[in-house]
Amino acid sequence: MDYSEFSTSIVSELPKEGLITCTSPSNIALIKYWGKRPVQLPENASISFTLDHCKTTTSLRYKKKEVLATTFDFELLFEGQPKPDFKPKIQAFFERIESYVPFLKHYTFTIETSNTFPHSSGIASSASGMSALAYCLMQLEKKITPDITDNDLLRKTSFLARLGSGSACRSIEGPVTVWGEHPDVTGSSDAFAVKFPDTVHQNFEHYQDTILLIDKGEKQVSSTVGHNLMHGHPFAHQRFDQATKNISTLKEILISGDLDAFIGIVESEALTLHAMMMTSMPYFILMKPHTLSVIQKIWEYRKITGSKVCFTLDAGANVHVLYPNQEKEKVLNFITNELVAYCQNGQYICDKIGFGAKIV
Repeated sequence: MDYSEFSTSIVSELPKEGLITCTSPSNIALIKYWGKRPVQLPENASISFTLDHCKTTTSLRYKKKEVLATTFDFELLFEGQPKPDFKPKIQAFFERIESYVPFLKHYTFTIETSNTFPHSSGIASSASGMSALAYCLMQLEKKITPDITDNDLLRKTSFLARLGSGSACRSIEGPVTVWGEHPDVTGSSDAFAVKFPDTVHQNFEHYQDTILLIDKGEKQVSSTVGHNLMHGHPFAHQRFDQATKNISTLKEILISGDLDAFIGIVESEALTLHAMMMTSMPYFILMKPHTLSVIQKIWEYRKITGSKVCFTLDAGANVHVLYPNQEKEKVLNFITNELVAYCQNGQYICDKIGFGAKIV
């Protein structure tokens, strides 16, 4: 594919040194993507809510070198401490994006990053982390090429973020983003995410997401491995077709505000994601017994009260409890009285939909 629109040339004198600090949130997919092709391209389109409180803050300190280097020169600190096991991922990211940001080897970088949520808690820290770093780098590019438009900057940031972590491209904007080319979504692309192009119904304004930390341990199967297991999966093509149809359906739901239809499609997508894991070869299960207990409790509560609360799952054991803002007080009481007992050490995070990356 031709990505020449994202290439840039160094045509002016580079800034000598400085500091850029940005925040970028995680996101939770409503229509899931599971399975990708090289490089970091989705087998099907996905739609996500951008989160607000669950975010990464990244500071990028840059200092121009006297002599152009042949390697990338960066130091990485995570929550104030060196994190050598993160460095290979940043190295790979720089290698992928160098042709689009050719100034990388002209600088020594110090990258300091921290999260508002526990690492490996089932919240997509790679999404928030890579999108925050990509946003910092694009702020530096804007200093080098100040004529870049805001729209082009956001689109290129999403493009770069995808090369670090697929879902990271969905974190740049909000409150609803679409990644993956789809005939019913204007401007959609496999190369970057776009803001949902239609007006989202007021029923979804300030929509709440309370994340129940069922299991904060490392997953026994990484998302990368899980995605690769879709190659040759017996139900892969059916799944990709299903997701494509569900995008069209959810688009109309987000416009109409039909919360019952929203519940049906979002919960079905969550369970389908895990069904793909359980029917791959080798097969695996990322849900835990408490995950299922929480799902049953949510179904029971909804049946008794008529609430519009529902759940979704990422590739892990933790449960995202989604509900309208007008139900916030009642659902939080339900969560604290009925669901917190299933959380590891009683831990959960209250979040809501947000608006993407920002400069600090």
